[in-house]
Amino acid sequence: MSLILYHNPRCSKSRAALALLEEKQAKFELFLYLETPPNTDELAKLIKLLDLSSARDMMRKGEAAYKELGLADIDCEASLIAAMCEHPKLIERPILIAQNAAAIGRPTDNLLTLL
Repeated sequence: MSLILYHNPRCSKSRAALALLEEKQAKFELFLYLETPPNTDELAKLIKLLDLSSARDMMRKGEAAYKELGLADIDCEASLIAAMCEHPKLIERPILIAQNAAAIGRPTDNLLTLL
């Protein structure tokens, strides 16, 4: 099975997810989403894989960009997804993607369902 970890090396939860995958000897690819942000199609697919009801459920609402862009007042899914593409710090992390499912690693044990 091919796994992809949306990873931010500066995030302690993301580092914990990386350590968990290495401990379990899982085969995975690191995706440094801050360096290479996903496009709108990739994020829309990821939202479906995560089985979220809204793009907002995948956003870090405490980020400065969330407040600066007034995202709390926006209900348009396409606009929320576009904001995450433009400002990838808004994307919740870590996220582990399997072929037909994904999980947000908060808590880190959530990722075990995909291993």
